[in-house]
Amino acid sequence: MRYPPIDNSLFKNNRKRFVEQLPEGSIAIFHSNDQYPRNGDQFFPFRQQSDFFYLTGIDQEKSILILAPGCDNQKLKEVLFLIETNELIATWEGHKYTKEEAADISGIENVFWENDFEISLREVLVGAKSVFLNANEYVKFYSEVPDKNQRFAKQFKEQYPLYRLERAAPILAQLRIIKSQEEIKLMKTACDITKSAFERVLRFTKPDVNEFDVQAEIEHEFTINRANGHGYAPIIASGKNACVLHYIENDKECKDGDLLLMDFGAEYANYSADMSRTIPVNGRFTERQKECYNAVLRVFKKTKVLYVKGNSINTINEKVNALMEAEMIGLGLFTEDDVKNQDPKNPLFKKYFMHGTSHFLGLDVHDVGTKEEPFKPGMVLTCEPGLYIREENIGIRIENDILITDREPVDLMENIPIEVDEIEELMKS
Repeated sequence: MRYPPIDNSLFKNNRKRFVEQLPEGSIAIFHSNDQYPRNGDQFFPFRQQSDFFYLTGIDQEKSILILAPGCDNQKLKEVLFLIETNELIATWEGHKYTKEEAADISGIENVFWENDFEISLREVLVGAKSVFLNANEYVKFYSEVPDKNQRFAKQFKEQYPLYRLERAAPILAQLRIIKSQEEIKLMKTACDITKSAFERVLRFTKPDVNEFDVQAEIEHEFTINRANGHGYAPIIASGKNACVLHYIENDKECKDGDLLLMDFGAEYANYSADMSRTIPVNGRFTERQKECYNAVLRVFKKTKVLYVKGNSINTINEKVNALMEAEMIGLGLFTEDDVKNQDPKNPLFKKYFMHGTSHFLGLDVHDVGTKEEPFKPGMVLTCEPGLYIREENIGIRIENDILITDREPVDLMENIPIEVDEIEELMKS
């Protein structure tokens, strides 16, 4: 792995807190991610299933975790199963974890080979009353391809139909939403790598470079700073492309006079940063571009202070919509009279600002948590107001990652250039 070892106390504590939420007589079973086929004899680069990493720190496929706190067999109360490597695998695929390495990374003393899973499972089931299985329950996501946890759940129901099944995801969501100090440290590293990449882009960008050239500069900086890669598909959108919210083709030329909207974040030790910045391709904002940029920046600054205990994403969205509406009036996009006469079901600001302002962040770029969830210390969320004026080829988004604390919010990206003067000055160098 690229990143230095993480103290296994993080994963031991995560498992302890999860087990404390299990009813008496319960066991829980977790599977790692699959290797997903790309084409021919190739797989896509492996990325661990977030819950499995959260509980184990293991970054390898074909791994299984059983948590059975009430099991009579001490060796099966907490057990990890791994691929048993051999000379052929080592020659063609490279190193796989030894039992000792996996124990050191995860803090799990009992590590068995994958072939021992079935017989071990039957033994822990003898005294079990209910079985907790895992699934990706992100509300806006659906995949036609079932993952390993889904396939195992189907297989388990057929093989052991008399056991009561429960969902592990709600427990994990409540645990993962509050970040520990170690997790915040990892996320801050991801933010710092993202900063380095952005500053590299500021020095590189000029008219006639391609969007994918900018992406390459970002990826170079990520790689030399030990990032896994991108936390999500990067958006490198120049000119009119900046008004397409999830533009990821990144294959057009950056032209003189256009803005370049970038939304990217490094993933470090599987924890993601998420940043958006908008810069002038030629290094100088026009007066209109500056006017629009500063309007979004004012909203960003007024919004950031709202990331305090007790508020929620819904609270943030409501206040930002009002702030953006006022700025749009100031920019001449519509008038106060227009607002008075608008269709309440289709407010005018939605034409120029059509997305929410915040989402949770962590092991997933859109991490666990709901819009109604009251903010608590340890939560990390994005703050990302935007403005998209298609008829003027202006697309602007400004986004930082914010930590909720007992006092004022902490901006994990406060040292990343954001002011017009800062951006223009760095683009001169």
